[in-house]
Amino acid sequence: MSIQDELHQVEEEIARLRAEAAELRRQVGEIGPTDAAERSAMINMADEQEGLADELEGRREGLLKQAGGTAT
Repeated sequence: MSIQDELHQVEEEIARLRAEAAELRRQVGEIGPTDAAERSAMINMADEQEGLADELEGRREGLLKQAGGTAT
């Protein structure tokens, strides 16, 4: 797999994880006040998704450097 292919794959995964985390957070706002345990679990899942996306951002930065591009 070329660096460009891997970069594209990482960028798609980052976008997917960020979208999933945003959807989980949106759903948290819709849960009634009696569902505190479920709300907490969903917030934890969203935090985990964002953590994975942050890790992939680091990988993306490294791939951009390898490819000779600039990290944004």
